Amino acid sequence: MQEIANLKKIRVLVGSTNPVKINAAKVAICQIFPETHIECIGIHAPSMVPDQPMTEVETRQGAINRVIYCQALVDAKEYSAELFVAMEGGVDNFEHGPATFAYIVVANAEQLSVGRSALLPLPSRIYHALVAGEELGDVMDRLFNTKNIKQQGGAIGLLTQGHATRESIYTQALILAMAPLLNPELYQD
Repeated sequence: MQEIANLKKIRVLVGSTNPVKINAAKVAICQIFPETHIECIGIHAPSMVPDQPMTEVETRQGAINRVIYCQALVDAKEYSAELFVAMEGGVDNFEHGPATFAYIVVANAEQLSVGRSALLPLPSRIYHALVAGEELGDVMDRLFNTKNIKQQGGAIGLLTQGHATRESIYTQALILAMAPLLNPELYQD
């Protein structure tokens, strides 16, 4: 990671074309490398999990799959990048009730790190709609009379009345997930 920190420009492939995810990656990486020009390129990267992941396992795997897809594009010389980022939002029903969260995966050529965001408790009626096959963004749009909220503040913004947003949570989780890449010597087994 020291080599990346010394670059004047860092190109990041983000495994999504969602502007919230792309901007969260840019904000986080800019905070970590403030003297470096950060270029974030969003690409469609398949998660290979359901559109609405319903477990922690599915959600984590979706984010990992998106990063691996981005890395393969660089290996195939279709893109060049120093970092790869993916964010996968999901839900699960925990002991304390249903909640939504995201898994964040960040990688460079040598290392992959997995992190997770904070949990946002979900009302039972929203969770039941998800179990019935709807996506969280669609349920929130219907309940709050919004349009495409998943590319804006998300359920997080709506349920916290704007005190947190999808982007702010992704940004924080990505900064935390960067720790192993910033300190590789401490994370070697």
